[in-house]
Amino acid sequence: MILAWKEIKKNKARFIILGFIIFLVSFLTFMISGLSNGLSKDNASLIKDLPDGHFYMNADAEENYLASKIDKKIERNVLEENKQASALAIQMGFINDDQDKQHSVAFVAADHSLFFEEVGKGEVILDRSLKDEGVKIGDKVKNKQYSEELIVKGFADHKKFSHAPAAFLHKEDYKEIFKGTEMQLIFIPELVEAPSITGLQSFTNDEFLSTIPSYSAEQMSLNMISWFLIVISGMLFTIFFYMMNVQKIGLYGILKAIGMKTRSLFVMMWSQMMIITLASLGISVLLSQALETVAPEGLPFYLPAKTSFQFSLVFIAVGFIGATLSGIQIKKVEPLKAIQQGEG
Repeated sequence: MILAWKEIKKNKARFIILGFIIFLVSFLTFMISGLSNGLSKDNASLIKDLPDGHFYMNADAEENYLASKIDKKIERNVLEENKQASALAIQMGFINDDQDKQHSVAFVAADHSLFFEEVGKGEVILDRSLKDEGVKIGDKVKNKQYSEELIVKGFADHKKFSHAPAAFLHKEDYKEIFKGTEMQLIFIPELVEAPSITGLQSFTNDEFLSTIPSYSAEQMSLNMISWFLIVISGMLFTIFFYMMNVQKIGLYGILKAIGMKTRSLFVMMWSQMMIITLASLGISVLLSQALETVAPEGLPFYLPAKTSFQFSLVFIAVGFIGATLSGIQIKKVEPLKAIQQGEG
């Protein structure tokens, strides 16, 4: 460690440049991860905030909840056997407020629900984001497919689906708007193993989210960028320490000649990697966490400390691998040849 620190102080410029690059790459990774998590919540907080469980949809729907229709007899049997189960339906649509301004919403109707907002006939509960757009409790909103007006009874926090605010309806009002009588899904919470139900296909919460095209495509793109940046950081470590090692072949030869073991040389290199990585990551984590507190309200940014910690461990592991790969040549150094090469 002492030798590692002495070399860092001797070659400050080189290590500062490496640390700055690692800081930029890691900070960008944390930023993208925060945006990915934020967009995930903005896209499907209605589902993500549910407890772990299983969703069921019609097996003939081919993993498309919009095409799913749950047979009423099956729905009734499942709800009788599982007291915490809920039958629900979700469809995208529009409402017009009392100023005749149109708002895109995700209509949600649930039966026997402990986890979704319950409303009376002719009423609607909206996601709180619509309050910011001027909708108030007691307002009357309209839908072209509904014969009457819906009275806004309240607002729910962070209930969105496919980036649209949720609008919770009574199931009879939902059926009038969408001209259907069947529910699309059944949700049963807290199941370790999903029971087999004839005619239905089961999904965990994450598996159900992956069936939503907009969600899976969005998350896949952002996750690919994050992991690509992590790979780049590993390549940076490999190239940097390889170039440093090439320049120090003569030094390594002398150190080996006076009795220093190869393992000690690796420990010196790993120590340098840890010092640079921890310093860079520390600054990145602090800035990214600070950004979450000062980010504009409309910016979907969410970066929990757990995620920062996990990515930090990945960066350290990748840095360790990159530095180790670059140091394979250290093992092959022969003291006499290395000294002669250094002198030449």
